[in-house]
Amino acid sequence: MNNETLLNFSSTSLYAAFILYLIAILPFSASIKAKSKRYENMGILLTTIGFVLQLVYFITRWIAAGHAPVSNMYEFLTMFGIMMVGGFLVINYIYHTPILALFSLPIAMLVIVYASMFSREVSPLIPALQSNWLAIHVITVTISYGILSVSSVAGLIYLLRYVDAKEKSKDAFWLEVVMYFIVLVLAFILTTIVMKGIVDYKEEYFYQDKNGMNAVAEYHLPGLVTFKDSTPVVKVDGTKENYKEVKRFDTGIELPPVINAQKLNTVVWSIIIGSILYGIIRLITRRTIFSIIKPLTNKVSLRLMDEICYRSVIIGFPLFALGGLLFASIWAQIAWSRFWGWDPKEVWALITFLFYAIFLHLRLGKGWEGKKSAWLAVIGLGIILFNVIAVNLIIAGLHSYA
Repeated sequence: MNNETLLNFSSTSLYAAFILYLIAILPFSASIKAKSKRYENMGILLTTIGFVLQLVYFITRWIAAGHAPVSNMYEFLTMFGIMMVGGFLVINYIYHTPILALFSLPIAMLVIVYASMFSREVSPLIPALQSNWLAIHVITVTISYGILSVSSVAGLIYLLRYVDAKEKSKDAFWLEVVMYFIVLVLAFILTTIVMKGIVDYKEEYFYQDKNGMNAVAEYHLPGLVTFKDSTPVVKVDGTKENYKEVKRFDTGIELPPVINAQKLNTVVWSIIIGSILYGIIRLITRRTIFSIIKPLTNKVSLRLMDEICYRSVIIGFPLFALGGLLFASIWAQIAWSRFWGWDPKEVWALITFLFYAIFLHLRLGKGWEGKKSAWLAVIGLGIILFNVIAVNLIIAGLHSYA
């Protein structure tokens, strides 16, 4: 079997897994009100088969590429989605809580869909990535992210069950804020899919990158935010590298090349579109979004969700400490001759580590259980997503190749 066949088989396996997860949501939804475990078992079976197919994707792509498939944004996000499903299956095996699937699977599916917007081509590793520590570091980190994400999902379910939707309170307000940010994330992913994958909208700007080299940034949404001193251009017909200057609408907002204005532009549009979408939902339903979702959690045990929230951090935190700090610093020493360099990704890894260290300190030392612990877990998911998406894409650094 040649490499091209392996890559096609790998992609097909990932697509089949996505379809199975989509189907699995139906029996999981039915299991909430069902007295027997038939629907729950059906959902678990479909999810397990899908997870195995994701592993097939990972293994076959590894064989075809000749290295662990975790070296670019497509591969990393796909691996993150795999580990989210894996984390759910592990926690479900221990606690038998199918309600987690109704929140975990859609998030994992969105991550996989978003990953598909990046280049899927297999390319040779740059020198800094040509190390066995690539697989050790990234795989350990994604496993920890998957388990910590389950903690966040359990925390969100706890809050949905705990907070009274009929009363005005700080918890109700902030829970709706969380729903608003979830809508923004959905808008970010959907905007990218539609404008890049379906419409194929393009705008190009000539600029100088952080190293002073000439470069061309390709926008998939109208440029509201551009690089400093950038020039709008279009390709000359029949050429690949020649461009000519054109006139476009300009907001005047320019950023230094240390910030990826191209990706930030998508974020700005996502906030605009997401806010409009949120407003439309509220106008149509005349209810808060969390009050619409809340009935799904009516039979949830608060004590069980609190237990899952805590135990997931107990498992995921040490793994992140190993993969995100220890293994990463060893690899940094090998690749760049220093253990620590205050790269944006390194700084945010430290922030993530300190956050979960504080989480455990407050939980064990100060008795922050229940609602307080759930809020911390939800914030933790925000930190992870910011690290995975924003730090990788928007802030230019040594990890920007991811």
